Amino acid sequence: MKADLTKYGEQVFEDIKHVNENGQEYWLARELQPVLEYAQWRYLKEAIDRAKEACKNSGGLFCEKNSI
Repeated sequence: MKADLTKYGEQVFEDIKHVNENGQEYWLARELQPVLEYAQWRYLKEAIDRAKEACKNSGGLFCEKNSI
């Protein structure tokens, strides 16, 4: 399922944004799941895995942070 991001204001993403000690912003996938309207984690994980592969293939950097 793909969410229409135009229906969300910037504040929705600001509310779940995290900032590390270096000032870098990041979002946790489990917190993005309901915002992006993924009913099941496995579907979002598949999308994340595709994004990671695309990033890798384009020479980009994808940082992972595991949290419980």
